[in-house]
Amino acid sequence: MSALITCDHVDFGYENYDAVVDVSMEIHSGDYLCIVGENGSGKSTLMKGILGLLKPTAGTLTIAEELKGRGIGYLPQQTAAQRDFPATVYEVVQSGCLSRRGIRPFYTKEEKRITLERMEILGITPLKNHCYRELSGGQQQRVLIARALCATSRLLVLDEPITGLDPSAIQEFYGILRKLNREEKVAILMVSHDIQNVVSQANKILHLQQRVLFYGTVSQYRNSQAGRKFLGDSQEIQKENKRGGGRR
Repeated sequence: MSALITCDHVDFGYENYDAVVDVSMEIHSGDYLCIVGENGSGKSTLMKGILGLLKPTAGTLTIAEELKGRGIGYLPQQTAAQRDFPATVYEVVQSGCLSRRGIRPFYTKEEKRITLERMEILGITPLKNHCYRELSGGQQQRVLIARALCATSRLLVLDEPITGLDPSAIQEFYGILRKLNREEKVAILMVSHDIQNVVSQANKILHLQQRVLFYGTVSQYRNSQAGRKFLGDSQEIQKENKRGGGRR
């Protein structure tokens, strides 16, 4: 089976500086790939390149024909203004069909059907007429995933999606992604700092530090030098944060 996305020794950058160098990896149907790394390691730059917002400065980026046009659903980090958006849940989800609608002034019956279907998959049909800004953080994320899936059911790209969510909402969110990946066969590509949860959710890891430190399965990552160090450092940071949180 051919890959949905292939990076072959790709560089991405800005002006005269390459933030990402010599990246080779593939995303196939059914993959759940997480991109991890320190701040400034090039994760967001690589994602922008995959989304077509940056052109490669070297190497080759290949996007499968089925993804061209409207084959990628994107869930960016939310801003405060977006969280306060004064629209109904149905209106927000349906806006994901805009790429399908083109210059037509109205949505078709098929686009309305897709909107309702995606809402049902995400369990937000009872919230249809609720105002988006009045929802909890976890509910808002469900709405945004449904919106992204109105654009495509093949590949979902997420940038630090758990930012601002409480612990229970985070676990609920990962459960949603797991269901979409395993039951709906949606490929997942996610940038995340949440390394401890990532290694229990994904099936593949890409660890960046401008260049690729590791690319492979989660089990291979756990046993790799990069994985052991990064997972260990992450655990120490969590322990330190807990100790710091308990100080007066």
